[in-house]
Amino acid sequence: MTAIKIAGATLNQTPLDWKGNLERIVLAIQEAKSRKVEIVCFPELSITGYGSEDLFLSYWYPQKALSQLGKLIPYCTDITVAVGLPVRIQDKVYNTVAVIENGKLKGFVAKQFMAIDGVHYEFRWFTPWEANQVIDFEFEGKKVPLGDLTFNHSGIHYGFEICEDAWRGKVRPGYRLHDRKVDLIFNPSASHFAMGKTLERKELIEYSSKIFNCYYCYVNLLGNEAGRMIFDGEILLGKSGELLARNQLLSFADFQVITFDLEAKTQEIAAVQPKEWEFVQASALGLFDYLRKSKSKGFVLSLSGGADSSTIAILVAEMVRRGLSELGLSTFVEKLNLDFVPQTENPEKELVGLLLTTAYQGTKNSSDDTFQSAKYLAERIGATFYSWSIDEEVASYTGKIENAIGRKLTWDQDDITLQNIQARSRSPIIWMLANINNALLLSTSNRSEGDVGYATMDGDTSGSISPIAAVDKHFILQWLRWAEKNLGRSELSYVNSLTPTAELRPLERTQTDEKDLMPYSVIVEIERLAIRDKRSPIDIFLILKDELELEEALLKDYIKKFFRLWSRNQWKRERLAPSFHLDEFNVDPKTWYRFPILSGGFTEELDQLDQI
Repeated sequence: MTAIKIAGATLNQTPLDWKGNLERIVLAIQEAKSRKVEIVCFPELSITGYGSEDLFLSYWYPQKALSQLGKLIPYCTDITVAVGLPVRIQDKVYNTVAVIENGKLKGFVAKQFMAIDGVHYEFRWFTPWEANQVIDFEFEGKKVPLGDLTFNHSGIHYGFEICEDAWRGKVRPGYRLHDRKVDLIFNPSASHFAMGKTLERKELIEYSSKIFNCYYCYVNLLGNEAGRMIFDGEILLGKSGELLARNQLLSFADFQVITFDLEAKTQEIAAVQPKEWEFVQASALGLFDYLRKSKSKGFVLSLSGGADSSTIAILVAEMVRRGLSELGLSTFVEKLNLDFVPQTENPEKELVGLLLTTAYQGTKNSSDDTFQSAKYLAERIGATFYSWSIDEEVASYTGKIENAIGRKLTWDQDDITLQNIQARSRSPIIWMLANINNALLLSTSNRSEGDVGYATMDGDTSGSISPIAAVDKHFILQWLRWAEKNLGRSELSYVNSLTPTAELRPLERTQTDEKDLMPYSVIVEIERLAIRDKRSPIDIFLILKDELELEEALLKDYIKKFFRLWSRNQWKRERLAPSFHLDEFNVDPKTWYRFPILSGGFTEELDQLDQI
């Protein structure tokens, strides 16, 4: 087999950005040509972006994608290009890869298996292609083959598995490609980021290249494409069970072209980073793309001095740090469309001040500890910091209700009401600040709070984007300690010394999150089994009674509390601001776990716990 140079090219695309999407593909092709690449493979649905949702169902959208393909072909002379797009044939839409060789369209390969788990709803838009089927498809007045195809280039026989195709075990297309004696399989993908997922892909590429005895090249999309899913831009090459090359994930670049010599030798293999690094890098990139693609001017954050809001403040600061490091000052500023000229020798801190505005909104129930934590953190990272009391607003709302109902509200009788009015009173004024700044309001709820409804609607859930809503509180607390040490964020010393608390009850009532709920470490274990693994309450008890050092009666109480609060608070999860998908699962009903708003609340299942 002739030794040639191939490339995987990852792209940060945006649905409906036809001009920008095409330009990024063309620039990547030009770079590949300059590096003497003979075959370059782009990710799945590169022309439109994967996150086009129900646009795929229209007639005009796939047709527009084909017209963009026509514009792209003239740039593909002296190179072979594989690029993804949707193709409509009558009432069916197919997820395809177009193969262009030296300026001529050679055919379309159609995806055979649709992803329908977790964040994926591909069967809503696409029809699976049947194995071994090939038809003629008319493109610009000429017939080209479409279906289950392979191709040849300089003595190299190659084919495709498109994303989900590779995850289907014994029925995956790779086995038929092996029977056809291909030398190389490309896998153009749109595989959402999740912490630790790269290890699964590494195993897939090693396994696939071994059982098919070929080169296997994986190419993923990049960036926060459409709001929720983040793509990590991973590119991998394997041969005969050995990983030969891997790039570093989560680049801030518009595109990356990673070249390989098609030889069985180890090339550059980037290290696999820990989950804590992946979390900060993915969140930073997600915030950067969300900011620039929404054409907003910055972020506003109600900074309480606690773990959640402090995490988000650091993520914005890391967005600036990492973006400047990778892109440089001029490109970073240009991509965010900022009018910025540095006035000091620390443009990073200046930019944080320009992009992040924070406010500590205290009440008589707030402590000096959280105020100092918020103030110190904001000052150290450079964020604009305000502080004010909302006692007057709370008193006004409370007084009006008391006059209306003819009695005073008390903590013994009206605990939840008096807590919630404080959280809700913070929302209108922080929204004013966001509107004044033409900025995105960052909401601070985490996944553990989403599980049990430990959040005030139109309070701490209020916002334009919820960066950590898909991450559990146990991880956040661990990450903050990791970040203080490993990111050099000594400004986190205050928050890491505090016990998580909502600070909504009077200080003498010593409110803490875990006293209100249960230990966050227990919530994580119940959640993992109940939501990720979809286990019943009894299953969960039988598993955890051997794993956790808890009295059985207490464990049953925790399980009952979780399921009752989960069922009661689905309406809150339905109203959460858009959140990034960062972990292996989340509780957003729009992107991972659907649950009825009204239900029987596991009554029979929880009663059965007392019988074992």
